[in-house]
Amino acid sequence: MTRLSVNLNKVALIRNARGGNLPNLLQVALDCEKFGAEGITVHPRPDQRHVRYDDIGPLKQNIQTELNIEGNPTTDFIDLVLEHRPAQCTLVPDAPEALTSDAGWNTITNKDFLMSVCSLLKAAGVRVSLFVDPVAEMIQGAKECGADCVEFYTGPFSKNFSTDPEEAVKNHVQAALLAHSLGLKINAGHDLNLDNLSFYAQKVPHLDEVSIGHALISDALYLGLEETIKRYKAALI
Repeated sequence: MTRLSVNLNKVALIRNARGGNLPNLLQVALDCEKFGAEGITVHPRPDQRHVRYDDIGPLKQNIQTELNIEGNPTTDFIDLVLEHRPAQCTLVPDAPEALTSDAGWNTITNKDFLMSVCSLLKAAGVRVSLFVDPVAEMIQGAKECGADCVEFYTGPFSKNFSTDPEEAVKNHVQAALLAHSLGLKINAGHDLNLDNLSFYAQKVPHLDEVSIGHALISDALYLGLEETIKRYKAALI
């Protein structure tokens, strides 16, 4: 069964708007686990508008499922990951001013850099995932960089799903078959929601994990967190 990792950035965004500790990020993480999530994802950015660097320690110390820290591998970010050693680190090529991640790595032109980062993190016992578009050359490049996993950028799939779902998912199916043949684990994330998740999970083979934040937290405003997580997990069966 595909694992659900809940991205808590939007919870942190609400908290940061008032400068206090409401909602309590750690408590939400523990509740997500209690309600069935198999992982917690955080994406600390340099401007700390979402999850902050000082959130990582309490999360790592208290959650029982896997912690996935994702972000652009700047020096500060790499130091953070090496300090806390999460189960997984997802490297994402987003610029500091980016509103959200909107493209995968070019694993060919960035090969030397990504090889060095992958080697460093893997030596520390951290599983490394590279955020990539579902393109054969980028997946092959991820393998050559030394990644353990790829996370497919599902933004275009989600955008085109309502128009032609079979066409929207076709390249993800082909990419998953290639990644699996290369020994890479397969993750996916970005704009997945209750409308398109079940279709995606049924069509894409060997899907190990999805990371979902914005849609899930938005649904929780209407359905409650427990019911929302139950529905997302049901979509992955």
